Amino acid sequence: MVRPDERAEGAGPFTTRLTWRPAEGGSAVWESRLARKRGALRVRPEGGAPAAPRRADEATLHRLRTLNTLAAVAFTIGGALFALGAGIAQAGAAGPAAIASVYFVGGLFFNTGGYTSLLQAINAPRRSGATDSLVAGGWRWWSYEPARIDWLSTFVLFAGTLVFGVNLLDSFLQGLSAQQANRLIWAPDLVGCVLFLVSGHLALVEVCHGRPCRRSRSLGWWIVAVNQFGSGLFLVSALAAFTRPGPDSLVSVGIANWGTLVGALCFSAGGVLQYFERP
Repeated sequence: MVRPDERAEGAGPFTTRLTWRPAEGGSAVWESRLARKRGALRVRPEGGAPAAPRRADEATLHRLRTLNTLAAVAFTIGGALFALGAGIAQAGAAGPAAIASVYFVGGLFFNTGGYTSLLQAINAPRRSGATDSLVAGGWRWWSYEPARIDWLSTFVLFAGTLVFGVNLLDSFLQGLSAQQANRLIWAPDLVGCVLFLVSGHLALVEVCHGRPCRRSRSLGWWIVAVNQFGSGLFLVSALAAFTRPGPDSLVSVGIANWGTLVGALCFSAGGVLQYFERP
């Protein structure tokens, strides 16, 4: 609930930034991603002094650091394994079962990264209107908060990793017709890519507060932009992997493999960058 003395920014029903005047004077700014990732809000004292962060308690910051590290490592390894699987497939260095195994293990890391990102949103500290500070409640494994853009973005991301899991599991099936391959493997792949793009769009809205922006000095913006570019390449790869009847079954094997490889490297790079976006 936005108070009369607060200025809210965002897009649609989502509030991504609040600005208000604390009781001691000056101004304070709460941003969704800053609070979730770094456990802080910005306070600028009277007289034009530089803004300083006001952080949550140390136990909450430790929780955020742990979750951020787990998510960053999971996406870094998962992206690297996806890139490895695509490289092996393009080089023809292994059979379908071995390639599917590499992808599947990479998918498990993506599942872990997606759920950990959701946990970070669920357990992020909330602004206390009474004290103009950030406070965190007890640990929760699940919540339902679609009105929060950070929760919705990470939930859609996690759902996308689960749909990818269906695609990767079905990839072990052999002797499928073109229709069966499209229904069991290609369709979940395409749905997962679309969910990744939707999640990335919501993350960009959160970082840019509802307006198109380019923030070259913002680590959060770079993480979201790199991951969104990777999601776009995943979608191109999925479209190229549509199975047609006939000897040359896929639309383009090369585009499918290279799109997956470069897109996966984007997620791996995003994971490395994410490691540094912590309290």
